Amino acid sequence: MDGEELTEQETALYDRQIRVWGADAQRRLSKSHILVCGMKGTVAEFCKNIVLAGVGSLTLVDDRVVTEEALFANFLIQPDESMFGGKTIAEVCCDSLKEFNPMVRVSVEKGDLSSFGLEFYEKFDVIVVSCCSFTTKKLVNEKCRKLSKHVAFYTVDCRDSCGEIFVDLQNHKYSKQKIDETVECQLQYLSFEEATSIPWTDLPKKVSNLYFAMRVIEQFEESEGRRNGEISIHDLPGVLNLKKELCEANSRQVPDTLLERLITSAREFPPVCAIIGGILGQEVIKAISGKGDPLKNFFFFDVMDGKGIVEDIKPSPNKAN
Repeated sequence: MDGEELTEQETALYDRQIRVWGADAQRRLSKSHILVCGMKGTVAEFCKNIVLAGVGSLTLVDDRVVTEEALFANFLIQPDESMFGGKTIAEVCCDSLKEFNPMVRVSVEKGDLSSFGLEFYEKFDVIVVSCCSFTTKKLVNEKCRKLSKHVAFYTVDCRDSCGEIFVDLQNHKYSKQKIDETVECQLQYLSFEEATSIPWTDLPKKVSNLYFAMRVIEQFEESEGRRNGEISIHDLPGVLNLKKELCEANSRQVPDTLLERLITSAREFPPVCAIIGGILGQEVIKAISGKGDPLKNFFFFDVMDGKGIVEDIKPSPNKAN
C-alpha cells in the first residue's frame, strides 16, 4: 500500500478524516483493497463505514438472490422489488454503495469463496467473511496465511441480539501515541482454526459465555450440514444435547437461555448490526493505517447487558506448554 500520494480531490474530500488520523493513514486507506463475503445487515453497516472512510476498492461476494428476508436488516437493499428483481444481494448492495462515495471502486465477484485460488486473494489487503460455514472460514483464513504478503482476516457473525468478530492480523506491526512519543508495537495472532481448536479446559476461567455458545452453534450447523444461520428454535433440543456433551467433557457451563436466544431468530437485530459493523470498520481502518491498538482476537457484544468484551483467546499461561 506504499506509493502514490493523495490527489487534490482526495485531500479535499477526506479533509476532516486527515485531521483525525493524518495524511499517511488516509493514503494507506485510499490504496487498500477490501474483499467482503456475505452481505447481511452487519456487513452492510461495515461496508458503508469503510466506503465513507475512503478505501481504494471494495469487492462484494454474495450470489444469493434478493428475497424479502434479506430486507430486514440490510438497509442497502431498497424495499422496491422493481429495483432488485432477479439481481443478487451483492449486485444490489454494490449499486447502493457506489452512491455513498463515487471515489471508491465497488464491484461484484461471483462464485464460491472457498473455490477461489491464492492468486485471487493476493489482490486484497483485507478479507471479511460472514454468512459462511465453519469450514469455509478456516479454509479462507488458511489461504490468507499462505500469501506472500500479510492480509488482514476477519469473520463477523450477528445472531439475534448478539454479535462476534474474530481477527487474524498474523504478525502485525503498528504504532500508537503515548503522551509525547510514538511507540512501535508488534502483536502475534492465532489463526481462526488455532483459536477455535484450543480445548476449553485450556482457556482461562473467565471467558465470555458467548464464545462457547457460538462454538456450539457452529459445530451443530457443521455436523448437520447446515449453512450459517440455517437454524431455528426447532433445533434447540439437538443444540442443548451437543452443549451438554461439550460442557461435560470440558468442565464448562453455558446457559441454556443464551443458546435459546441465539437460535430463536435467524434475523439480525438492526441496532446490533450498527454497533458490530461500526466496531469492525474501526478495526479494519486501524489495521490498514497501522495506527492504534488493534483488537486481539475476539470481540463480543450482547444487547442484554450492553457490553462489548474483547477476549484474547489463547491457552492459559500454565497450560500453553
